[in-house]
Amino acid sequence: MSLPTPPTSPSLEIPPGLDVVYANLARISHSPADIVIDFAHILPGDTKATVKARVLMSPLSAKLLVRALTENIARYESAFGEITIPTNTSLAENLFRPHQPPEPPKDAKA
Repeated sequence: MSLPTPPTSPSLEIPPGLDVVYANLARISHSPADIVIDFAHILPGDTKATVKARVLMSPLSAKLLVRALTENIARYESAFGEITIPTNTSLAENLFRPHQPPEPPKDAKA
């Protein structure tokens, strides 16, 4: 009796000319049968973003995507440090303000 062969990941073929889409905004909606994720890019000061890609998934596939993203973000943070989520309320302020160096510890000497 032989052991079952472990499943292998499918090989992905990226077609020539495939458009790459950068998104800094995602809108998620759902129906009983589908999860829809719209990806868009918005610039500072704009109030309207155009959807550049729409991904339609089954709820099971979406849940597996969440699991895969969670695992990959954990690996990323292990390698590069924690990703901090800004506390500002403005999307544009979070995404487009100039980089602010961290404040020195309060007990540091000036």
